Amino acid sequence: MPNFNPNNVGPLDGVRVLDLTRLIAGNMLTLQLADFGAEVIKIETPGKGDPLRAWQDDGIDCHWKTYARNKKSLTLNLREPDAIEILLGLVEGADVLVENFRPGRLEEMGLGPDTLHGRNSKLVLARISGFGQTGPYREKPGFGSLVEAMSGFADRNGFPDREPVLPPLALADMIAGLYGAMAVMIAVREVEVKGGRGQVIDLSLLEPIFSVLGPEAMTHMVTGKVKQRLGSGSNTSSPRNAYATKDGKWIALSASIQSMAERVFRVIGRDDMNDDPRFRANPDRVKHRDLVDEILGGWIKERDQAEVLDIFDKGEVTAAPIYDISDIVADEHFRGRKILVDLPDKDLGNVPMHNVIPRLSETPGGFRLPAPELGEHTEALLEEQGIDAADLAALIKRGVV
Repeated sequence: MPNFNPNNVGPLDGVRVLDLTRLIAGNMLTLQLADFGAEVIKIETPGKGDPLRAWQDDGIDCHWKTYARNKKSLTLNLREPDAIEILLGLVEGADVLVENFRPGRLEEMGLGPDTLHGRNSKLVLARISGFGQTGPYREKPGFGSLVEAMSGFADRNGFPDREPVLPPLALADMIAGLYGAMAVMIAVREVEVKGGRGQVIDLSLLEPIFSVLGPEAMTHMVTGKVKQRLGSGSNTSSPRNAYATKDGKWIALSASIQSMAERVFRVIGRDDMNDDPRFRANPDRVKHRDLVDEILGGWIKERDQAEVLDIFDKGEVTAAPIYDISDIVADEHFRGRKILVDLPDKDLGNVPMHNVIPRLSETPGGFRLPAPELGEHTEALLEEQGIDAADLAALIKRGVV
């Protein structure tokens, strides 16, 4: 079983990241860096901490335990001038600072890009916001749900006769976090390899999720139409859907290339469909996708899930069971490949969480630290800044840390 090892050195060892963000996008960004060895220091409000700590299940902060692993916690009350000075001192030795205040707030705090780069010209400053640092909506509050709505995602998600559906998770934040980690590493490489200056990364939540929805704008220009919601179906390929089985379970099937569609029809005993002009080519199948789903779904509905999957596996059809989390934790591939790993936890003994992603053959990431208690590393980190125990006690008394 994997364990946390503070001496585990990853490829980003030596990269120091100051994380001033709250909730998901910033934590997702810095998790990628932390998992590969960067020293990520969460700057948190004394007595409160990152609101992600309050996202709990039965009183357990599962989100925090997962997305704050491999990080440190330092408390600073950034409303206090002394805390700002401490932060600026940390900036001098940092490589990256990540923040997600509303645009303009960092400048109001006396921590704008000019000030930060004045202290450290090589600093990479990643600024996360709902709608970006520029544009008419720059000052709007930008929770992920809003951009999941405005990006077009919700309009495409769900069924045509029902309301648009927001994702049941922080999807926009998660995607933005992954984009942000890539951007940070591009900017760090510019400094380390090319000798360039630090720069500002303007990362909105809106643009990343919009970018993964496909060529929506071009399709609209070409066709003059707005794509409609199709549930689990597709506007671009058929057959593709979620199909119920006889035993009340579900499978997903996607035959997005011609040879696979032909194979599906042969496997279910309907090779005649491959010669039918309604189903012969993908554009024809998309046009008649309701009929395709009726035929295929009817065949699947007559059989239990295990039988359907066995037939499809033997026929090399691209289909899979639709899992819930209880299926996932019991699945031999998830365990065999260690997609899920059990890690020690002070509250629960051991807890499952996703492994480090992706897998590098020569410089893999790893587990160094469990998610920190609020302010767990404050004393050690401030000692590095020349603040001794007496000074720290005074700062605590004044509410600075």
